[in-house]
Amino acid sequence: MRTAPPGVGRVLAEARDGVRRYTPHETEAARTRGALVVDTRTETQRAEVGELPGALVIDRTVLEWRLDPASDARIAEATGYDVEVIVVCRQGFSSSLAAESLRRLGLHRATDMVGGVEAWLAAGLPVHHDPADVRR
Repeated sequence: MRTAPPGVGRVLAEARDGVRRYTPHETEAARTRGALVVDTRTETQRAEVGELPGALVIDRTVLEWRLDPASDARIAEATGYDVEVIVVCRQGFSSSLAAESLRRLGLHRATDMVGGVEAWLAAGLPVHHDPADVRR
């Protein structure tokens, strides 16, 4: 007898289980103390809404390679497995899955922001339309 596939809802719940996710204000406070805020939104989403101040933009397709300290393709900020990483997306769903993937690599402090950029805007936090810090 085959078991039913878990479905995205269960996978998402498992990714969030026991993880402390940050509010927009907590995310900004973490960034000011040195956490990496990583925006995985598409270029189109960022153009429509704006950029998060101080965030690094890393495409979801290369996220693990850019943040794994053992990767030859890592960014300079990927200095060790203790780096605090907060992943941000549009609504806070895909960021939870991305943060879980980073934790599986050993980045045990990886988390995400509840509600994504939509919650950031609702909290009255600023965005800008200057060029983003895109890491390819």
